[in-house]
Amino acid sequence: MDISERFSKVTEWFSANMEVAETELHYDSPFHLLIAVILSAQCTDRRVNMHTPRIFTRFPEPEDLASASFEEVYSLISSISFPNNKAKHLIGMARKLVSDFESMVPSETDQLETLPGVGRKTANVIASVIYDKPVIAVDTHVFRVSRRIGLSDGTTPEAVEKDLTAGFAEELRGKAHHWLILHGRYVCTARKPKCAECGLQDLCREYISNNVTI
Repeated sequence: MDISERFSKVTEWFSANMEVAETELHYDSPFHLLIAVILSAQCTDRRVNMHTPRIFTRFPEPEDLASASFEEVYSLISSISFPNNKAKHLIGMARKLVSDFESMVPSETDQLETLPGVGRKTANVIASVIYDKPVIAVDTHVFRVSRRIGLSDGTTPEAVEKDLTAGFAEELRGKAHHWLILHGRYVCTARKPKCAECGLQDLCREYISNNVTI
């Protein structure tokens, strides 16, 4: 099976079995999604969603967060992973939005990556979800699933992103990111994948290698 056929089969299966594929982070504005994505690094969306209502109420606009103290922000996110760094990043991000972008979340990934706490993955999430840019964010789930089902042999997130970008049509890339992340989150998990529930067994190199009979 060549790579184009593999992408075609993956697209066909997800289109039939995961018609709705979107972020599980709660937000009500581009600014608030940016906050949520920064907080979600090495933390579950569920836990982030437990805390963001209070954060969004306290900081409705970038100016509100830009003027906040570290102690105040930290107190709101103290039970989220790495609260020290994330509190600093959130304040720095808001200040840069105010000073450099007229308090607007930029749409271009290179501009997004200039914000504190925003790496390539976060930038791609914002560009895709908010601005419908044809980019794919590669987190640990996307990285794992893509390699298991043979969409990429890349050994870095950047290499996997390049392969997925080449393999999925532009209009599918935003949805494909969520297909892979949700599949990795609930079925193709890292330690105990639920192979019996997976409809991609015939494409999964790891499943096939573990179930070969001689």
